[in-house]
Amino acid sequence: MAIAITQCSEKLGYLILQLGKNFLVFMAMVVACNGAHFLLKPYSQPRVASDIMVGLIMGNIPFLRELYEEFNKTFGFIIDFGMMCYMFALGIEMDPYMLFKRPTKDAQVAYAAILCTFIICCSMTPLFRYFTHQHGLAFTLSLSALVSSTASPVLTRLITSLKIGKSDIGSLVIGAGMHSDFLCSLLLSVGYIFMPSDAYCIGTKKDKTLLTIITVSIVIVAQTMFTAVVSPVFMAWVNNENPEGKPMKGSHLILSIAFVVMICASSTLYDYSPVLSAFMTGICLPREGRVSKWVVSKINSLLTTIFFPVFFLWMGYVADITKFDPGDPTTWLRVILPIAIVVVGKVVGTLVAGALLGFHWPESIAIGLLLITKGHFQIYMAIKGLSCGTATTSSSGIISVITIFLTLVHAPIVVAQIIKRARKRAPTHSNALQLLDPLSELRIFLCLHGLDNVPASINFMEISRGSADSGILVYVAEIIELTDQIAATMESGEGVHTTTIKDKEVTEIREQVTSSFQAYVDRDGDGITFKRSLAVSTITNMAKNICVLAEDLMIALIILPFHRKQRQDGKLDGGNPGFRYVNRKLLKSAPCSVGILVNRGFGSIEKISRFEALLKVAVIFIGGKDDREALAYVGRVAWHPGVKVIVIRFLVDTNEESSRLAAHRVTLTEQEEEMGLDDECFAQFYERYIVGGRISYMEKHLANASETFSTLRSFEGQYSLVIVGREGGANSILTKGMNDWQQCPELGPIGDVLSGPDFSTSVSVLIIQQHKLRGELDGLDEEFSIM
Repeated sequence: MAIAITQCSEKLGYLILQLGKNFLVFMAMVVACNGAHFLLKPYSQPRVASDIMVGLIMGNIPFLRELYEEFNKTFGFIIDFGMMCYMFALGIEMDPYMLFKRPTKDAQVAYAAILCTFIICCSMTPLFRYFTHQHGLAFTLSLSALVSSTASPVLTRLITSLKIGKSDIGSLVIGAGMHSDFLCSLLLSVGYIFMPSDAYCIGTKKDKTLLTIITVSIVIVAQTMFTAVVSPVFMAWVNNENPEGKPMKGSHLILSIAFVVMICASSTLYDYSPVLSAFMTGICLPREGRVSKWVVSKINSLLTTIFFPVFFLWMGYVADITKFDPGDPTTWLRVILPIAIVVVGKVVGTLVAGALLGFHWPESIAIGLLLITKGHFQIYMAIKGLSCGTATTSSSGIISVITIFLTLVHAPIVVAQIIKRARKRAPTHSNALQLLDPLSELRIFLCLHGLDNVPASINFMEISRGSADSGILVYVAEIIELTDQIAATMESGEGVHTTTIKDKEVTEIREQVTSSFQAYVDRDGDGITFKRSLAVSTITNMAKNICVLAEDLMIALIILPFHRKQRQDGKLDGGNPGFRYVNRKLLKSAPCSVGILVNRGFGSIEKISRFEALLKVAVIFIGGKDDREALAYVGRVAWHPGVKVIVIRFLVDTNEESSRLAAHRVTLTEQEEEMGLDDECFAQFYERYIVGGRISYMEKHLANASETFSTLRSFEGQYSLVIVGREGGANSILTKGMNDWQQCPELGPIGDVLSGPDFSTSVSVLIIQQHKLRGELDGLDEEFSIM
């Protein structure tokens, strides 16, 4: 008895020890995958690529392979269950009715690419020695379907991460990938019925009889029909019983999961793959509804956090690197031929479809190269189909993984070429002041929060009028938050700015604003065209409303008041969070350049137009497109005889301590290009304004952010207005560390310091941001069109 207990204890201790080892390996795999993805992120490689690399390394460490061998059967169960979840979630995302609709452009491209690849693969498969002759026609057709497929989740994530998802070519690639994935997975699901039972290592080695094939076909059709008819009714009932905003009832959740598991698991009773059965079940379930969304979100979370690290460990274990013989020419033939087949097939197919649809041939080739992307399901099927059984296929695992890996790594290069061509060909338009003719009319959209902003806005309008030949067109608009009381008095007419508000308080404010501006224009309005507008909306939609107005009115510069006002003691108050939200949204989405005016007595300066007051304006130039935009605006201000402008350029001190820091500073190619643009812009500005004496110039050689801050503090009492670029010096050593104490990051490092509540009581600040094309593709709108 004691001996039995001792043996049991030893066995239990051994199992706990092995479980601990497996957990440590799992955690190491998670850390390694995240680390590799971080290292490859600058190269825009998809996460699958880094996971494959880590899996091949971790799966082929000798002492870890011994550990894997003990849990090989458990590995198999985990992988099969995980792939069931993966294919079920993939099926829910698919729309089976797309087969019965008129093919869209992306569907036509997908079908052409699949057909060409399928035909080429079917004709070339007999040349391979991957398989034995027993696999026959059914396996060849299924292999061709697998080669013709596209990993739509991987491709969608890749296109989105590379910022072209909203472009016409990006949307088409994502749609074509979805069609390709759906159709090929469906072909595999149907083709599996005719395969031998051992084709994917799930059964005994035997061929299916005709009776078995007929039986399985009938059962699959019955299961699909049952799921398609019953699941919408059942899920609709569950969704109605559990409306959004209320906790889901546990009993209903259990019933829903049990319903899905019952349908997926029933396939094992008639020798059908549960993985493909899960896919068939997924496409028959309704995509909309609370249950479906909950299931998909939970499955995706499970796959990302737990399954994928285990999956790539299993992949690395099966893909034994020692079986790869680089000295054997047939090894490289077996790597190159599948890639050549899929590349030729996809590219030829997309070229044919592109020619019929009127695409440019470089874009057609790019689409074909992106559609060869493979992912988790293709790895799973390739290993299951090619790496089990005979010795002649013992090296197929590692060869399959290498082949699939090579279908992934090229995608960022292809996307980079798409972006490069789009920058040359796509219609883009920037409303930057820097690109406008200094002698042309400047169109300004001047926003007001209330009557307090009127004096400063009038002075801003005065100094912005430019030369006698240019002039400005100013639309003055109050920003009015829409309330129920105001909404009840609104009347909308046709046109850009024909909304009428009959609320008494709003009407009185608008009349006072109009009379103040009109009186100024009548008195000193040479070269100024004054018009009225109105931005009335909820705070959430205010920025969008202003953007629409700016686009319709072809505005070049939007001026916004700072969300903080100056108190009687000269300090700034806590500010209005709603107005701050509007400012931040406009900085991200405005269709033109944007300026934020921090008013510290700027409105109290009177009679600038009559030269009875001399306004001293300083412009800080460190570098960057926003600083260049500030120079472009100052070029107009400099024409005003009542304004004295000085440009202060902050330069890095190359002596002593700063030289040591500069030696360790890495300058990227983009930064070098920016510096070149800065020098070119400043040289032109110097020749036009400084040489002739219209603008003064000063250089400040500074070593670090501390000296920058001290220099800014010295502006107190010297200047009435300081103009800065929003992101000026954002990547400079002169502002490094300023972000640590920023209160308003939307103003940039310099603007935040100058607008601080305790910085000054007499220096007003204008922060300017150059027009940013929407999205994160520099110089290109994220919704670009190139097709």
